[in-house]
Amino acid sequence: MRGAQGARQWCWRWRRNPLRRRDDVFEAWIVLTVWTVMVLGGILAGLVTAHAADTSFTRLRHDRNAVPAVLVVSTGAAAPAGDGGVYDHVRATVRWTAPDGSPRVGSALVESGQKAGSHVVIWMDARGRPTTAPPSPSAAATESSLLGVGAAVALGGLVFGVGGLARWRLDQRRYDRWEREWERLGPQWGHKTP
Repeated sequence: MRGAQGARQWCWRWRRNPLRRRDDVFEAWIVLTVWTVMVLGGILAGLVTAHAADTSFTRLRHDRNAVPAVLVVSTGAAAPAGDGGVYDHVRATVRWTAPDGSPRVGSALVESGQKAGSHVVIWMDARGRPTTAPPSPSAAATESSLLGVGAAVALGGLVFGVGGLARWRLDQRRYDRWEREWERLGPQWGHKTP
């Protein structure tokens, strides 16, 4: 019973053992490296990605501004978006005043079901072109978090795959050695010892 417990010792691959092979130590270092990079690298990749996404969303909220506009053409009813959902914004022609005071006419997303002449709010980018609304702070935080988790999982999967490939290559090398040894020693088993 003690032998079974001894085999489960912590860091057994690094301990001195007459049966320990150099490949066993190398495999232990591969496993340790893979798990370290998966955990620490995954956390770092997730945090960096989430921070970059959050910075990008903050820049979008800063660069885009709401502008009052007047609807030129009436909009139709809301269109079904699939799976029972309804997309309540449609592209319509609107008129607004640019920061320099000149009147402008263009296409922008507005709520559906409105009549011509209705006052609507559209979003402009830094160049004064109509664009979509920036994500709200809560939506940006959620998306940043999901992107961070995705980056961490992607890095972890990649590192795990590379580690698995390295361990598979080690196993192939061990099988080749074992086969060579078997070819060398196997024929000796048929002979009787004096």
